[in-house]
Amino acid sequence: MMTLAQSGFPEVMSQVTLAHYLFVSGAMFTIGLVGFLTRRNLIIMFLCTELMFQAAGIALVAFGRFHLDFTGQTFVIFVLTVAAAEAAMALALVVLLFRRRESLDAEAWREMRG
Repeated sequence: MMTLAQSGFPEVMSQVTLAHYLFVSGAMFTIGLVGFLTRRNLIIMFLCTELMFQAAGIALVAFGRFHLDFTGQTFVIFVLTVAAAEAAMALALVVLLFRRRESLDAEAWREMRG
């Protein structure tokens, strides 16, 4: 017996398979992780976290489409909400830190006084 995901309803994912989407998602997440761990600029670190959020979103949408379920798309809405809140907080923090030391280097903030 075939499930809906294999029967061609509404349409198969054609030549692009789930593995292709997962490879792109994994590559994006890896680039974001390496960028976050190696770079010291706060804005670049922030953009790398956004890249990791988007990679997770691609994987969730791909799994949702493969299984013909809207659960993946629903979780992406929550991921985007968290990413938007994180963006607002991170950018406000970056502006505040830049005004204090006029540097966006993470090493300048290594030792913080209470």
